[in-house]
Amino acid sequence: MRVACRHRPASKPVGRRRLRSPLVNASTDVVGKKISDKLPAISPAKDDDYADRICRLVHDAFKTTCIPGIRNALETAPAQTLPPPKAWPVWNEETIATLTAPPQCPGIARPVSLVIAASVPTLLGWYGYYKFSIEEELYEAEIRKPGGRATGFGGYGTLLPFVYSVILSVACRLADHPTASDYFFEVGGAWILATQVNLYVRVNELCKEAFPDESPPLHSWWAVLPPPMDVVVGLRQVHYLARYSAYVRGEQLDDDVVAEEYFPFIASERFTLAEFVREPKRWFAFTKDWDNWW
Repeated sequence: MRVACRHRPASKPVGRRRLRSPLVNASTDVVGKKISDKLPAISPAKDDDYADRICRLVHDAFKTTCIPGIRNALETAPAQTLPPPKAWPVWNEETIATLTAPPQCPGIARPVSLVIAASVPTLLGWYGYYKFSIEEELYEAEIRKPGGRATGFGGYGTLLPFVYSVILSVACRLADHPTASDYFFEVGGAWILATQVNLYVRVNELCKEAFPDESPPLHSWWAVLPPPMDVVVGLRQVHYLARYSAYVRGEQLDDDVVAEEYFPFIASERFTLAEFVREPKRWFAFTKDWDNWW
């Protein structure tokens, strides 16, 4: 089964429809009910798989540092259907439900339009929650597969080292220790960048599994490039992870006008840096009919 991407008028909603999926054992298709009754059992780590064991150790260690009340509220839940869409862009029932839902397994499909609409007015505050949620969802999905292994650090192991590094950096700056402040800030930045590259690698692997006829959508090393290319690959990750999540949940996303018309590079097939510069059709809606530069 494939998640279709068709162009549509901007007036239609960006949402989801329930489909049957070979990867989800659904107990009900009623909106607002659980798709699965309980989370699958966690697969034990193999003694000689040190990468898996380190990922789990880092995740669990940082999870214990989180306030219990917050930790309980962010506990990964079995997949649950979301309210049906009404109109876009409006802060309707579906939008609020998706924005406030805790991480689920399988993960929630969050369209790039929704991620942008929530991240921009909150000055990327909600994007931090998005980053936590997808990392936690991918981690839980990995360790709960039969024979599964962790290839990431989850939401706790990804976000909290960065947050603590920033806090230490600010504290050192206030205490008039600029060298230590710079050190902690650089460590935090390097950590979040490394985990972002790793996320792109994992998303590529998931898309290869779900959509074997398509090329892996992301160049993971673009994360280290200066703007706008790091933003380009980041938006593409949001879009393609949403497609994958919809696939494993047995849903079909409506076409996303932001990703497919306003900024066609988001939903475009894989392209190189040279192709992006040379082909204006990938840039914006108003450049799609421009001739190639060379």
